[in-house]
Amino acid sequence: MTSRTLLATALLSALLPLTGCQDREAQAAAQAQAQAAAAEQAAEAAERDFEAAVAAENWPLAKAQADVLLARHPGTDAADRVRAQFDAVKAKGDAERETARTAALWSYDTRPAGGGQQVSAMLYARDAVDVDGSGAKRVRLIFRDHPEWGRSSYLVLDAGDFDCYPSCRVRVRVDDGEPRRMAANRPQTDEAIAMFIDDERALWRLLDGATTVAIEFPVKAGGTRTAVFEVAGLDRARMPGWN
Repeated sequence: MTSRTLLATALLSALLPLTGCQDREAQAAAQAQAQAAAAEQAAEAAERDFEAAVAAENWPLAKAQADVLLARHPGTDAADRVRAQFDAVKAKGDAERETARTAALWSYDTRPAGGGQQVSAMLYARDAVDVDGSGAKRVRLIFRDHPEWGRSSYLVLDAGDFDCYPSCRVRVRVDDGEPRRMAANRPQTDEAIAMFIDDERALWRLLDGATTVAIEFPVKAGGTRTAVFEVAGLDRARMPGWN
């Protein structure tokens, strides 16, 4: 074998590892590119589902789809586009859930009474209240429209009693506003532990647009107690003639 042949053979042997290394690098680059393209394709499909939910104004679903897309495909262009809308979609979803929650706090009833139909709307206080030392118990706020007795608004206790016979004044605060004093009375009856707020129309109007209404009332055990009601979910149409 000539020296020229030996040199060519040596050069070829030296180049073979470099060629194999370059092939592996090319294959890895191609594989990474294919994976990135597949991820982008999957992200774009998820983005279409997200956009469909946004178009339908289904905010909880849109947020859920955004959560999945951002978790599974965080580095994609589709993820960047969805991320730009995420805060607004989340805020709308949260507001929708809060609206549903507060609406579910109210209960409505229609029943025969006095030759007609009695209609009422009732809401429990956000927190139970201890009015007599026997432990915290529920307080109810009720608006009632009775065929014979007319319209009324009143609080009902499960235990203890109001110190409001024959009359008293309660303090009503709407959200963070200044308290308003309103006349009230405890009827002389054992049928229910109830205290009527005399100006039911004024109280009803105070609820319009309010988030919470706090009512401070005197109790027989001494002092006053406060019941806070989350009123934002009231369906005013359920009480015809009050608005």
